[in-house]
Amino acid sequence: MQNNKAITPRNKDFAKWYTDVVKAAKLAEYSPVRGCMFFEPNGYAIWENVQKTVDGQFKQMGVKNVYMPMLIPESLLSNEKDLVEGFSPEVAWVTVGGDEQLTERLAIRPTSETLFGDYFSRRVQSYRDLPILNNQWCSVLRWEKSSRPFLRNREFLWQEGHTVHASKKEAIRFADEMINVYGDFVERSLAIPVIRGRKTESEKFAGAKFTNTIEALMYNGYTLQAGTSHYLGQNFSKAYDIKFTDKDGKVKYAHTTSWGLSTRLIGGLIMVHGDDRGLVLPPSIAPVQVRIIPIVKDEKILEACDRVCAYLKNANVAAEIDDSDKSAGQKFAESEVQGIPIRLEIGKRDLENQSITVALRDNDEKKTLLFTSEIADAINIELEKIQQRMFSKAKNRMAELTFSAVTMDEMFSQIDKQPGLIEADWCGTEACEKVLKEKKAIKSRCIVGDGKADCVVCGKAARYAVIWGLQY
Repeated sequence: MQNNKAITPRNKDFAKWYTDVVKAAKLAEYSPVRGCMFFEPNGYAIWENVQKTVDGQFKQMGVKNVYMPMLIPESLLSNEKDLVEGFSPEVAWVTVGGDEQLTERLAIRPTSETLFGDYFSRRVQSYRDLPILNNQWCSVLRWEKSSRPFLRNREFLWQEGHTVHASKKEAIRFADEMINVYGDFVERSLAIPVIRGRKTESEKFAGAKFTNTIEALMYNGYTLQAGTSHYLGQNFSKAYDIKFTDKDGKVKYAHTTSWGLSTRLIGGLIMVHGDDRGLVLPPSIAPVQVRIIPIVKDEKILEACDRVCAYLKNANVAAEIDDSDKSAGQKFAESEVQGIPIRLEIGKRDLENQSITVALRDNDEKKTLLFTSEIADAINIELEKIQQRMFSKAKNRMAELTFSAVTMDEMFSQIDKQPGLIEADWCGTEACEKVLKEKKAIKSRCIVGDGKADCVVCGKAARYAVIWGLQY
């Protein structure tokens, strides 16, 4: 199959390829405000499926959705100094309302820990009120200096969960459980393998005691932080006066967590699975799993398309018919660039043979299936095979681009030759971490265990085993 001429070859210019796929697959368009974008139906539908799946998981855990205001008073935001310092360069401020100068600046939320802190301080009185498990689906605004659709926008969509617990143990257990919920979702639904670990002190969320993370590897060897879960300790409880009376009658500060994932997952989908013809979507997250294409708009062919579509929908397959006036070739090309997992083609010869031509997007395979009421079972089997193949392919790519290094020179040489995940021991000092960041833009992605050898930078005894890499 020929490459899409509107898309720059992936191995020629990966950044241009990525932008071309976003536009060709009609996922998003640039808006008049730099760093913001229009979500097109194809892109937003993927996010809707993310929401539906993840929100269902949250509800099973007892999490309830809420919605917080967009604007945060400066005095409230400044209560937690680490958060303010961490987000200060990215905060956008409202200073005028209508034609009146505001007496206090209002921040457009870069994150909502402060709002939840204020809210929880009003809700929590007794240990009987705990735990509180809340989440909101919303947009946030961070004044990024550079942007790229889905990966790094000034305004982006996400979910941010916030919980309050009576004990440190319970809060840590929840934060650890949530990162596994994220990891399982990304691997099972998005077919993207991840590494689970803990951020270093310099890379953790501002104001957190620790940050759990899932890290994904893109096709070009760069890494993407796909989701995080933070144990905030009592930092925000003390800043926002979240206190409760315990069973022993003593007043105590609560322990809190926060956790989130965002529309950057769509960017991850593109960069892990896409090819030179466009998007390739895993069936579990694809808004349209099967597109049925009549080769000609003949009455009998259209009737056959309707019957097949009904069979598939009754079997919970997301199917649709492209009965537009475009040529069959145009319809094939659109189906490919949009990453539709399966394309079904029905023409006159297919009707004569009581068969259907099946085209698989992930491996370009074509096969023929008999046109019976049981075709939906066969299609569901194919969808499951596609999901498994895509995960295996991504996992193999991750294995190919995972390296180890015992010296800084080895690490630099590998990054210059081929970026990827680099396993290397580290002494735990910020100074050594900073050397890698300043010299080659290599950042710690996550701590995955105890160190067994010497620090890759200073040569002293290592404290941690760390995954390093270049990041988006």
